[in-house]
Amino acid sequence: LPMRDATAGRGTYGAGRYLLDTVKGADLGAGPSTPERPADGATIVVDLNFAYHPSCAYSPRWVCPLAQEGNRLEVDVPVGEQYPADGWAKDAPGA
Repeated sequence: LPMRDATAGRGTYGAGRYLLDTVKGADLGAGPSTPERPADGATIVVDLNFAYHPSCAYSPRWVCPLAQEGNRLEVDVPVGEQYPADGWAKDAPGA
């Protein structure tokens, strides 16, 4: 799930980050059904702490989908994968 927040290009990859990676077995929050929380398949838990840079952040050989307009946040999401504070982001693709 591509997403872009206000940190894009100044601390994170300029084109945004990804939130879910089902290939790596992400827990989408469905879990077992309980009376308090029925497993209806309509609820997905998104943990922004696991936001990560797509492969194209590290090599121009990769092509990654961009965040759609509805997946762009105008606020900082200062959690998840970020570039080091030493300025490496200035030289990264998409920065």
